[in-house]
Amino acid sequence: MLSTSRTLARLVKLEHTIFALPFAYAGMVLGARAADADVTVMLVVWITLAMVGARTLAMGLNRVIDARIDAANPRTADREIPSGLVSRAQVWVLCAASLAVLVAATTQLDPITRVLWPIPVAMFLLYPYTKRFTWLCHILLGLSIGLAPLAAWLAAGGAGTELTPYLVWIGIATWIGGFDVIYATADLEFDRAHDISSIPARFGLAPALRIVRALHVATITCFAGAILMAELGAVAWAGLTLAAALLAWENSMVRADDLTRLDKAFFIVNSWVGVVLGTSLILGTL
Repeated sequence: MLSTSRTLARLVKLEHTIFALPFAYAGMVLGARAADADVTVMLVVWITLAMVGARTLAMGLNRVIDARIDAANPRTADREIPSGLVSRAQVWVLCAASLAVLVAATTQLDPITRVLWPIPVAMFLLYPYTKRFTWLCHILLGLSIGLAPLAAWLAAGGAGTELTPYLVWIGIATWIGGFDVIYATADLEFDRAHDISSIPARFGLAPALRIVRALHVATITCFAGAILMAELGAVAWAGLTLAAALLAWENSMVRADDLTRLDKAFFIVNSWVGVVLGTSLILGTL
């Protein structure tokens, strides 16, 4: 039982949730400030549980829906489902439990979250299928994961008519979409051979990496707009400057003729971009 639990935690990369939480907390403190409301301990607890439930659900759905594709790809054939470490049924049970946690958390937050939670769940379910028919799959991934700060903004009482949370949402969507394109460069030949849609498979390596740079410019632009709209201070601007430098470094590490530093760019540098952006928004608000 303990071994299965550890395997399932590894399957959904539970530790990566830590890197995603700053954005949810940023949306929370920004939304609470906009609503002139307090950030209580229980608000933090319920938003944390909603975030963990949502992200675990998204990862679980992605892994179980893509199990056959993963099994055919030499790079992913040793993942937990293709290698037989866990069954599809066990992952579906994990998804159901994660959905239950998400829904339970929304009942303790602003009433609007009880109405809107099916939207991210539908996007989580749709995303794995999009790579079967459109190279825009990277953008949908970004838009679905990027909902976290917008949802936390609403959960904390922020008005849905303000522009700030939407700028953060699009900023995260372009950031995630961009690094997902970088990640997809490793599978270009496999994707083309198996009719898997991706930007690298559709346009080639060099054009794909130019698209990544454009997406990451949009990321910095959106976050700059959010900082201006929310009237945040020097800490937020300093964080944005550092994030821009990290993104520039990340993009310089991956070239069409040299993908040897792909893992470092994706798993190390990129993780710090998220921490810096999310934390700077929180500190700038506080």
